[in-house]
Amino acid sequence: MTDAAPRPTLEAVAARAGVSRATVSRVVNGGDGVRAPLVERVQRAVDELGYVPNRAARSLVTRRHDAVAVVIAEPETRVFADPFFALQLRGISKELTAHDNQLVLLLTEGRDDHTRVGRYLAGGHVDGALVFSLHLDDPLPGLIRRAGVPTVFGGRPGWRDDDERAAVYVDSDNRGGARDAVRHLAGLGRTRIAHITGPLDQTSAADRLAGYRDVMADGDPALVAEGDFTPAGGERAMRDLLDRCPDVDAVFAANDLTASGALRVLRERGRRVPDDVAVIGFDDMLPLAEQTEPPLTTVRQPIEEMGRLMARLLLGSLRHGDARPGGGEGTEPPTGVVLPTTLIRRDSA
Repeated sequence: MTDAAPRPTLEAVAARAGVSRATVSRVVNGGDGVRAPLVERVQRAVDELGYVPNRAARSLVTRRHDAVAVVIAEPETRVFADPFFALQLRGISKELTAHDNQLVLLLTEGRDDHTRVGRYLAGGHVDGALVFSLHLDDPLPGLIRRAGVPTVFGGRPGWRDDDERAAVYVDSDNRGGARDAVRHLAGLGRTRIAHITGPLDQTSAADRLAGYRDVMADGDPALVAEGDFTPAGGERAMRDLLDRCPDVDAVFAANDLTASGALRVLRERGRRVPDDVAVIGFDDMLPLAEQTEPPLTTVRQPIEEMGRLMARLLLGSLRHGDARPGGGEGTEPPTGVVLPTTLIRRDSA
């Protein structure tokens, strides 16, 4: 084992650049008021010496950690099995990386985890939080408000108080996308159109059910079966639908994973898709939607872009010192950004 070489210091950089230590500190910490020629000299000295700023010392000066918590209100078994989360995390990671910020992933398995996450956020370890997949009874929003951490939510908040109107969030047009899907099925001449929902304690699932009902206002209540955004949930719901409504001729599934489960059951029961039963999903998660049998007609939501936009809004609020939910005064970002959806036609409907 050899001794590690000593790390270059601010003083060494200052000596190499021929400037004061204070000037070097301002340059490496992103401060203003240093003339361009001096900035160039300092940066050249930093590169030549291989100087790496001490993040802990820097955070004492800037009061920034260059770290963002990504909180997913789901157990790890769900997060790592659902490609939706991978796509959203990829978008978040790209945006944070582009701005030299670290991603800290926090998952919640149960109530003890909620307390742990709230304690971590209140401990000043990160500059802000991105939170998604909330359920209506989730204590996380209250814990985050008490922690005073600037936050952007993925999905329309569902808690019923004044704080919902002040929350910053990014969502897709779940209700409008659902309407487009069901109208497409009706336009194909289908009259017994069923809906397999997601977990109805999440606003995305509730909004997609509302979109279905906008078109099927006089529909048979027996044509609605509750799922849970998983293939197994889609299988269970599809079996229930076929048992009680054997004349079903179309299914709008709340997401692509649910649709994949429904397709398996239809194949087992000898129902041809789309001849006997047309099927539409929601998300357009590739390659899943292209590899189902038959390839899935679905509603595309820009999952990765939603992640990037969440991170962009949070980083913008940190730069401008926005007060929601825990910063200083500044330019307020929009409280809610809703991105459009698009119906993608393939062979299943």
